[in-house]
Parts: sequence; C-alpha cells; structure tokens
Amino acid sequence: MSKSVFKNSKVFSGFSVNNLQKAKEFYSKTLLFDVSEMDGFLNLHIGNDAKVLIYSKSNHIPATFTVLNLPVDNIEQAVDELTRRGVRFEIYNEADLKTDEKGISRDGGPNIAWFKDPAGNILSVLEE
Repeated sequence: MSKSVFKNSKVFSGFSVNNLQKAKEFYSKTLLFDVSEMDGFLNLHIGNDAKVLIYSKSNHIPATFTVLNLPVDNIEQAVDELTRRGVRFEIYNEADLKTDEKGISRDGGPNIAWFKDPAGNILSVLEE
C-alpha cells in the first residue's frame, strides 16, 4: 500500500460512560465544550472541526489511563477555575508520580493535573 487510505480521513477517538446525560451535563456545563447528541451518542466538539465520540455502555469500566488531554496556557488558572466549577483533582503521592496540594504534577514533563469525569474516566489539563 503506497498511500494511506486514512491520510485525509477525519479520524476521531471515543470512549464510554455509564450515564450519557451526566456526561453531557459535565462536558457541556462544567468543562464548557460544545456537545451535540445524535442517535444515542454524544459528540464533543474540540476545535479544528475535530470531535470525540462519547457513548453509553451498560457494563462500562472507567479507563485506567488518560482518555482526554486538555492543553492550557496556564495550569494554575485552569485548575483554579475547574475547582470552582466542582472538579476534584487527583492527588498522587507515589514513588514515580507526585502532585502538589492542587493536584498538579511538576516533575518530568509538562505541568499536568488529572481529574475524573462522572463515569470515572481520567482526563487531564496540561500546560503547553
């Protein structure tokens, strides 16, 4: 195959949740994304005409890895604003991963803070 059949495809990612309406409220009202609903799926519109598909799964198991990274210019401002909107950031104190009292990791890479959506999936804000 000399040319990828996906070269001009609008590739998108997706993940499951256990309650579509809670997810819609969280992503639209807490994270302030444009969210559309069609045929029992949510489309999270993330810019540059890209989207993330969110679908309900009755036997949903939360992801144990980050499903969505949200780049920000200033992580302190982002964490403070999301905290005011009710987001709880994860606090880690492990040998290979430590965060401060706000939940921000400042070691070995970009400053990053993790939090969970209502279905328990892990998301992050990271400073570019």
